[in-house]
Amino acid sequence: MVSAWTWVQDELLLKPCLYPTALASLCGGAALLLLLRKWTGRSRYEAAIRNARTQRDETLRAMERDGLGVEMVGKMGQPAVKKCSGDVESILSLSLHELRDKLQGGSFDPDSVLHAYMVKALEVNKQLNCLTEFLPECQTQLQDFQEKHKGLLYGIPISIKDNINCKGHDSTCGLGVFLNQPATEDSVIVQVLKKQGAIPFVKTNVPQSLLSYECCNPIFGQTINPHNTKRTSGGSSGGEAALIAAGGSILGIGSDIGGSIRVPASFCGICGFKPTGKRLSSIGLRGSIPGQKAVEAAIGPLARDVDSLTLCMKALLCEDMFHLDPTVPPLPFNDEVYSRSKPLRIGYYESDGFWIPTASMKRAVMETKHLLEEAGHTLVPFTPLRTSYAFKEYVLKGIWADCGFLILENLKGDIIDHNLKDILYTFKVPAVLKKILSFLLKPLNPRLADILMSLCGIGSISELWKHHTAIEAYCREYIKIWKSKNLDVLLCPALGPAFRVGYAGSLSVTSSYKIIFNLLNFPAGVVPVGTVTEKDEEELKDYVGYYNDYWEKAFKKGMSGAVGLPIAVQCAALPWQDELCLYFMKEVERVTQKNRGT
Repeated sequence: MVSAWTWVQDELLLKPCLYPTALASLCGGAALLLLLRKWTGRSRYEAAIRNARTQRDETLRAMERDGLGVEMVGKMGQPAVKKCSGDVESILSLSLHELRDKLQGGSFDPDSVLHAYMVKALEVNKQLNCLTEFLPECQTQLQDFQEKHKGLLYGIPISIKDNINCKGHDSTCGLGVFLNQPATEDSVIVQVLKKQGAIPFVKTNVPQSLLSYECCNPIFGQTINPHNTKRTSGGSSGGEAALIAAGGSILGIGSDIGGSIRVPASFCGICGFKPTGKRLSSIGLRGSIPGQKAVEAAIGPLARDVDSLTLCMKALLCEDMFHLDPTVPPLPFNDEVYSRSKPLRIGYYESDGFWIPTASMKRAVMETKHLLEEAGHTLVPFTPLRTSYAFKEYVLKGIWADCGFLILENLKGDIIDHNLKDILYTFKVPAVLKKILSFLLKPLNPRLADILMSLCGIGSISELWKHHTAIEAYCREYIKIWKSKNLDVLLCPALGPAFRVGYAGSLSVTSSYKIIFNLLNFPAGVVPVGTVTEKDEEELKDYVGYYNDYWEKAFKKGMSGAVGLPIAVQCAALPWQDELCLYFMKEVERVTQKNRGT
């Protein structure tokens, strides 16, 4: 029965483009063929997708010509700037702080730095497929620098995730429906970056709909991991993480609704930070499920070290941000908190009670715990509050309160990436049938049964209000437990190492470790602390989860063969304690690097 259902899915549901040809042959009517092709909607965005790929190739060729120092005319008649000579390797070897100081002091000019990163980004893209577009207006921005005050990020090239608006460019979210809809103005984040002297120069790839840890979409294809090309870079900020980890960008901006900054960062071995929601402006951020309020999305930075994340947050939390978006609390970056030296009281846990971590994930937490204790901090065991219930009842029900209606609408007529097909099948099943299946599956696969029920949506406005109220009560209870232990911060597992390509799409259920902090609206970030060992790999062979179901078997297989790949830990703090979270991340980075001798 399983193989028959699989065949039906593969041959019928996955290949609607075959319906017209088959039926037209049977009926012998060319008119019917055209009618049915229109009915399936399969070809609705094919031309737009081809045009988007062509445009991407053209902008990258223009970027290559300009990066090599060839004079040209940019997009829409913008003049290209002839590049100054400079030592590309010496520029690329600098940390963000070192590069900032060189630019501020005049040792390097912004022209040479942009040139160096354009060349490197193109080189990386040929290997990893992480870029979606070159932003040629960066050349015009160079010409304006002489007239402007040097901001905190003066002359720093910066990469921008696809779904963050840049004027004149699409924010596709990997969806055909959003093609040929160029933004009419820069997002607030991009405006503030430019006011601080940063130079946005490329946009980066994402999964289709942003709702996957696999960075792949039908428009721009698959982005792969710089440490192992058979591994995913993660999602949804996977293009950012891959580009930064491979040296093609020194600082990037991503977004996070369920680990979308933190998972790619941990998979690619860099740092990523999700601030408290609304600490940074989200005006000009495009999402695929706008309107849901259960899980808080946030914009945040990705970089190779914590100091770079901190510098970015300092630059963004300025009067320009508060003026452009008055809904952002006017809270400048608190240097006093970030520069503290007082020992921390740190809660920690190995498992969230919903998903058993791998040996490498546990080891990352426990080794970091011991190093922090040696550094004088106090570590206290912490038990996460009903993560399994919260994930199924609050997160899934909240995000999919509409039974997936909006995401199905956005995907109507699109080519569907294989990583989304499982969830789309589920949404297409009527709620009544899902409830029946849940009842029948309960004795055989209780987790799947519960998740099916969670995907049945919320039936009325009054029920939605009750759901929001329950989430608020859960957050208050979580904070109460936190305060009862007198904790400053929390140390917990980060999902990793990177999955094999093709596995992440069916393993979004592993998001519990990350998405819980979106539900709680806690700031959280990841810091790389080591790599997978041979011992970790050997212990993975005996991995058994809580249920030993299909997901856990796929998880085990998708994680296998990862010796040498990066592993990370996750750090979290209470809402609006972003600076404290960054300080904790910096302390984790310090003690783990000291232990490794780096």
